[in-house]
Amino acid sequence: MTSDELLDRVAAGAHHAPHDVLGLHEGRDAAGRPIWRVRARRPLAETVTAVFADGDRVPLAHVRSGIWEGTRHGRADAYELVTTYPDGPDFTADDPYRHLPTVGEFDLHLIAEGRHERLWEVLGAHVRDADGSSGTAFAVWAPDARAVRVVGDFNGWDGAGHALRTLGSSGIWELFVPGVGIGTVYKYEILTPDGDWILKADPLARLAETPPATGSVVTASSYAWRDEDWMGARASAQPVDRPMSVYELHMGSWRPGLGYRDIADPLIAHVHELGFTHVEFLPLAEHPFGGSWGYQVSGYYAPTSRFGTPDDLRHLIDRLHQAGIGVLLDWVPGHFPKDGFALGRFDGRPVYEHPDPRRGEHRDWGTYIFDYGRNEVRNFLVANALYWLDEFHVDGLRVDAVASMLYLDYSRVDGEWEPNIHGGRENLEAIRFLQETNATAYRLHPGIAMIAEESTSYAGVTAPTSQGGLGFGFKWNMGWMNDSLVYVERDPMYRSYHAGELSFSFVYAFSENFVLPISHDEVVHGKGSLLSKMPGDHWRKLANARAFLAYMWSHPGKQLLFMGQEFGQLSEWSESRSLDWWLLDQPSHRQLQDFVAALGRTYRDTPALWARDGDADAFRRLGAPDWHPDVLAFSREDRDGGMLVALCNFGGNPVDGMVLDLPRPGRWRELLNSDAVAYGGSGVGNMGTVDADAQGRARVTLPPLGVLWLVPDRD
Repeated sequence: MTSDELLDRVAAGAHHAPHDVLGLHEGRDAAGRPIWRVRARRPLAETVTAVFADGDRVPLAHVRSGIWEGTRHGRADAYELVTTYPDGPDFTADDPYRHLPTVGEFDLHLIAEGRHERLWEVLGAHVRDADGSSGTAFAVWAPDARAVRVVGDFNGWDGAGHALRTLGSSGIWELFVPGVGIGTVYKYEILTPDGDWILKADPLARLAETPPATGSVVTASSYAWRDEDWMGARASAQPVDRPMSVYELHMGSWRPGLGYRDIADPLIAHVHELGFTHVEFLPLAEHPFGGSWGYQVSGYYAPTSRFGTPDDLRHLIDRLHQAGIGVLLDWVPGHFPKDGFALGRFDGRPVYEHPDPRRGEHRDWGTYIFDYGRNEVRNFLVANALYWLDEFHVDGLRVDAVASMLYLDYSRVDGEWEPNIHGGRENLEAIRFLQETNATAYRLHPGIAMIAEESTSYAGVTAPTSQGGLGFGFKWNMGWMNDSLVYVERDPMYRSYHAGELSFSFVYAFSENFVLPISHDEVVHGKGSLLSKMPGDHWRKLANARAFLAYMWSHPGKQLLFMGQEFGQLSEWSESRSLDWWLLDQPSHRQLQDFVAALGRTYRDTPALWARDGDADAFRRLGAPDWHPDVLAFSREDRDGGMLVALCNFGGNPVDGMVLDLPRPGRWRELLNSDAVAYGGSGVGNMGTVDADAQGRARVTLPPLGVLWLVPDRD
């Protein structure tokens, strides 16, 4: 017999195992013969009848609290429930509680081990056919919950009739709901250990309502990719050995009003004009507050619906690939917001976040920190990285705020952090998580680029995990960025006293595989735009900007430039408004963009600038015997003997007749001159060529605030 208390809990949708009571169950009648007992929850019904596939109709009798029961002899079979109400029409529906679990034992084992590499195919909401019925399978991890219900517009946001079952000790809850399809908005109602019902969005939802709404949305992809050529070529190449110049953009403010599909044509045209090899989007995972720029993520598996559907994003990435442009995406596994509808205290207890606030909270950002040592949490994040690489074909992830993950004392004073088991400050669990993410991503997706925004001197960020490194492909060179910006912000009159700020990066330029970033972080929060940082009048600001960018493009490492800097955005960037595209109507700003385009094209066509980025033997400082404190000169070489010399004069006056030892004798050709009249410069140079004597010594004229690129003249 089923107790009254149990029936009451089932009727209220508060029982952890509703399938043990509801649905079809084998039993025996009074004579000991096998029977099948049918139970269903139909409150306020007048009659309930189970109609089996073989035509047998079994009337059910009301037992208690809206629970109805009936029996039949014969075999188990599919059935529907026909319900009549005193004041309403008959209602016929499949019974959610007749269906077998949609999450298998092997899936549960992998999740418990933290090794399910396709987690998004198991948890979340999935439209599928089950036991002859079409509907949606819901599954969620809530290990401390006493009960879980799914609510949505399909049940009037009353979840008592759609309680999920817990699957053993896994913490996974599951229910197949017939008749629920694409576009359904839903959430989970969770009964906490303290007895409170809380409403949560699905952590594995692949689509969410457009903020400020916070519901999850059932979705499925029907997209047919057409980027086979790109994906095949990517798998056979290593990004470190290829040109990589990245155009970083914020989707919402590049050209406001454009969605994933609308932006494809203008973005492709702009990136092609500038010669960038890749675009990098600030985070596109769903986030509640637009002012966070996407860095406080609430829906890790859901592309933000602000700009369209997941298939619309697939279309954009596919178009970029077909146009020969790689796609990088910012990824934020370092912290998540405390919004009540999202991951924080998911089932009333710390689930995704570390339970100790010394490890589980970022006070600076007002966010939670993931519990990287918990198998299921680590699995959630590793699988999320794989999800973007697999489902959206992105060519790499730039991992945000890695330093905040590596150190237990990050932004904390003594007493606010707990050492690791060895007494050190390193977060060993986070380190293992990063290593696993990178190793797994590269194993499954060869040719991608995993990029760390890591601001300390942590050793081995781009070293292989087999050697104890973190296993990233690249690291943002924050030291170069800070030192070089401090230098170029100085008046040229004083730069000669600070030459080390510009050249110190050469000491460690080959210790990691670096990306040189002038990112969104450098043009916000009172820092001004890149152009506004430059000293002097408008002409000198533009000349400084051209010289700095030419130095950046010739320095060892890949490049990243935030949108707007290519044409000399004057005002500081704000996510709430468009870039100042109108500046391109002014000739000087159009000339700056033309120069950036020339940089991009020349860079891609010159292997000496990228083929041996991580090889110190391919780099050489120049300058003897006559050294000028405002001049930085160096050469770079490719694998086939091709060579480029960069001559950078950051002084405000031309340098006429500077004696310089070039790597080879003979004639050298000016490949690029940042001071060319065509780019708004003064036209100072060497009439296109420089001749070096038999010892390689040459006399060179350098333009003011200008950079020359020289290559051996093959003719």
